Amino acid sequence: MSCFDLHIRHYPGDQSRPAIGLHCMMGSGGMFAPLAERINGAVDLYAFDFPGHGRSPDWSFDEKIDLHTDVTRWAARMISRPVDLIGHSFGATVALRIAVGVPEAIRSLTLIEPVLFAAASETARQAEQDRLAGFIEAEDWPGMLRRFLGDWGAAAPIPTEGPRAERLIRQVRMVVDTNAALMEDRAQILRENGLERIEAPVMFISGADSPSIVHEISDALADRLPDVARATIPGAGHMLPVTHPDQLADLTMVNLDRS
Repeated sequence: MSCFDLHIRHYPGDQSRPAIGLHCMMGSGGMFAPLAERINGAVDLYAFDFPGHGRSPDWSFDEKIDLHTDVTRWAARMISRPVDLIGHSFGATVALRIAVGVPEAIRSLTLIEPVLFAAASETARQAEQDRLAGFIEAEDWPGMLRRFLGDWGAAAPIPTEGPRAERLIRQVRMVVDTNAALMEDRAQILRENGLERIEAPVMFISGADSPSIVHEISDALADRLPDVARATIPGAGHMLPVTHPDQLADLTMVNLDRS
């Protein structure tokens, strides 16, 4: 596999089972390291850093292509045979988009709190938008960063100055770019007879203490999938790949074994 000029991380394993890890917004492919360590080479796992994340180049805010579409294209280029997709948050929505578009390319889907807000109720979606609307209108990116990570959790302490803080500010501006994909479903992941065509086993993994909207989203998506399992990790929040890697690994292996 190759990913051109994006930074790609490889966690070697069974070469007959290629897998791709798709990380959350403001994360990196390195967040799959704890999982990879615990599944003992069950899959040959690749995880690239999205544009503007990790060690990849900055995102260009190109009006011709949104971030969700760009990440989906990068991931699709890495697939040459049926693959296990493991996605977290934003990355899980990319995994779903690929599975709906090319269901025959998917061996299994392990989805950790996909934030496809369009699948939730209008009331829940509006509340999600309202929490950030004032920051966006005022272009208060530091304030939005604090609120966003306060709602969803941070993998590490939030820096207030220096290159890392500057990149986080750029990343939180990228969150706005995802609204059309996540809030409005511009990619039509929820289209009629889309999810229903995914024959690969799917598992939704959630943290019991995560925002309520993620449970609503998983409920709506699971209702339409033909082969689906659900799991909730007690005491975990949205960043469970970092905080609860043991439980995540156990559940991931259950889904891998189903395929």
